[in-house]
Amino acid sequence: MRSIDTIYINGSFVRPHGTESAPLFNPATEEQIGIVHLGDELDVDNAVRAAKTAFPTMSQSSKAERIAMLQSLHDAVAARTADLTDAMREEYGAPASFIGFSVPHAAGAFLNMAKTLETYEFRRRIGHAEVEMRPAGVAAAITPWNSNYGFICSKLATAIAAGTTMVIKPSEMSAIQTQLITECLHAAGLPNGVFNIVNGYGHVVGAALSSHRDIAKISFTGSTVTGRAILQAASATLKRVTLELGGKSPNIILDDAELDTVIPQVLAAGFANSGQACIAGTRILAPESRLAEIHDRLIQAVATLKVGDARDPAVRIGPMVSQKQWDRVQSYIRLGQEEGARLVGGGEGRPEGLDRGWFVRPTIFSGVNNDMRIAREEIFGPVLCVIPYRDEAHALEIANDTVYGLQAYVFSSDVARAKRIAEQIDAGRVVINGAPHEPQAPFGGFKQSGMGREFGVFGLESFLEPRAVLS
Repeated sequence: MRSIDTIYINGSFVRPHGTESAPLFNPATEEQIGIVHLGDELDVDNAVRAAKTAFPTMSQSSKAERIAMLQSLHDAVAARTADLTDAMREEYGAPASFIGFSVPHAAGAFLNMAKTLETYEFRRRIGHAEVEMRPAGVAAAITPWNSNYGFICSKLATAIAAGTTMVIKPSEMSAIQTQLITECLHAAGLPNGVFNIVNGYGHVVGAALSSHRDIAKISFTGSTVTGRAILQAASATLKRVTLELGGKSPNIILDDAELDTVIPQVLAAGFANSGQACIAGTRILAPESRLAEIHDRLIQAVATLKVGDARDPAVRIGPMVSQKQWDRVQSYIRLGQEEGARLVGGGEGRPEGLDRGWFVRPTIFSGVNNDMRIAREEIFGPVLCVIPYRDEAHALEIANDTVYGLQAYVFSSDVARAKRIAEQIDAGRVVINGAPHEPQAPFGGFKQSGMGREFGVFGLESFLEPRAVLS
């Protein structure tokens, strides 16, 4: 059993001052595989002090120096691809398709930001003013468990590009993955204090960072409830805040869609990361004229999806991250039936043949209206709702009738038509016909899906402040 008994401060692995610990589990077997010793407020103070000390030099670094750091970080992470894959599979249980994206994405985040940096102008002339984009100050990143490597690396990459230093609080549930990625980042040889990583509970370490007087910028990915608490705590010192929060994404099938192609893509969007994704397309909006056909195709397709241990490359849906998350998803499957929705696939309990592990049967509800809680609340598991619509206007009304607005999906055989629909959806991103991820495009949400943007120039500028000198 692993014991994670260090945090990372000022370029060294050190024992935390905190005395609390948390168990670590393999979600596919429910077996405890480790324990992590957690930091506390004093550890946060030490980490912030290190970042603050390193900030003046880092803020004056050249673009070439920052690009070199990003390249070194990429190389160090890429060098341990196999180890990172194994750790994510054991501690998180994600299917091979998701891990196969996540690990290269983590390393690639540094190169993507280096590419952004190459052409970015930190100084520009506007009339008779010289405008300089300066690092906002010491930053904090608070990251979730559903893509541990990716969130740590993408937020750190942006901080490095901006010329700022950072303290990172990852999820305590991902400590084995965190230990490994920290070893990679350490091997890159960055100056001491440029990045610091403190394991800890959100209500302890996360809260301390959110209110710390020497933190100027917070980048958070997680639930909307936690995002509100961070924003409230940060408001006392007017910290700059980027929040990437929950979602209840519409997955719109237009009536001209070629279902042989579209149905697998719709399910891929809905069951992304075993359903544990803020961008999952969990509301399938289907035209009434083709509802029966779409139901039949969905039922047939779901029946072919393999659920199980991620060591099997044929598995498409892995376990929920914890017993608590499994219980939450089960409660929503019960709720959907109580609300009057009809199960057309899946249901409560584990899939047949799996008597251990936090596995959920991939579930599809029909007869759903957009006022039901299963259609309005983020479930964060492999549970989809099919909602019928009459025409385009009705589909858009349903799509936008949500407190969220992170990502949406549109499927049509007519791309121009799909784009016309996309332009009317209130979401930070709209994906047409399963288009691939674009790392230079902004990512973030409308409404209660967050504020601010990540990736590319938009993400970089969220860590910068403009200063104008008039002459």
